[in-house]
Amino acid sequence: MAEKSCSSTGCTKESCAGCPSAKGAQKPQSMLAPANPKSHIHKVIGVVSGKGGVGKSLVTASLANLMKEQGYSVGILDADITGPSIPKMYGLHGPAEMDGDYIKPVVTENGIPVMSINLLLPDEESPVIWRGPILANMVKQFWTDIVWGEIDYLFVDMPPGTGDVPLTVFQSIPVDGIITVTSPQDLVSLIVKKALNMAKSMDIPVIGLVENYSYVICPDCGKEFKIFGESGLDKLAEELDLPILGRMPIDPKLAELASGEFAKANNEYLAAAESLLIALEG
Repeated sequence: MAEKSCSSTGCTKESCAGCPSAKGAQKPQSMLAPANPKSHIHKVIGVVSGKGGVGKSLVTASLANLMKEQGYSVGILDADITGPSIPKMYGLHGPAEMDGDYIKPVVTENGIPVMSINLLLPDEESPVIWRGPILANMVKQFWTDIVWGEIDYLFVDMPPGTGDVPLTVFQSIPVDGIITVTSPQDLVSLIVKKALNMAKSMDIPVIGLVENYSYVICPDCGKEFKIFGESGLDKLAEELDLPILGRMPIDPKLAELASGEFAKANNEYLAAAESLLIALEG
């Protein structure tokens, strides 16, 4: 049987206002969490990948340092609740101090405010054994309850995968774009695509790709060795129509600084990412 039109049934605009079909046509309600009233953040940049161990924290901290050196005010939100790395890299320890009803981030030696679960735990070596919804809610509180102040770039060090926490970040925090970290192995590239497709499905812009572990430089002869094989980054970037923001080698100097003195690090391999971020702010 054919559906009857509103005119044939005698319906009016007013009488149809409460119709479920009319409600379904409404724009979905935003799930963005309110920013902390003492925070004014201009750009939120997520650093993501589909799996762990590819260097998201290294890229996050490196970008924060580079932008800080350019004179921008930056912060780092460590969203990897079960595997936080940022405080260890900068030699930071809690407990974080209170500012009235809110929490103040801990500041690095080079002036970067940081918030991580390790700065709130009484024992930073205690494991965080929480279920997904609790983890996700904690990340949301890092946005609503932390006094970030005036920030040009807030870098979010994302946990691996496409589960509860990344979903909460994308839904609750106004992310302006993501930088995706990969490595030369084919398996990693496949998993990276999952993270990119997640961002795309949620209308989060992808700024570009960074490859870690691209090569290692022999300390004696200076020759580059690709110990993980030939990179597929160019092919991946072309396939996804994304810019390449950097190729990072295995650099012992950066690894050494990441043991507590990363405030001194200057990751020259991410110069292209730095330039693009500056253009984004402009």
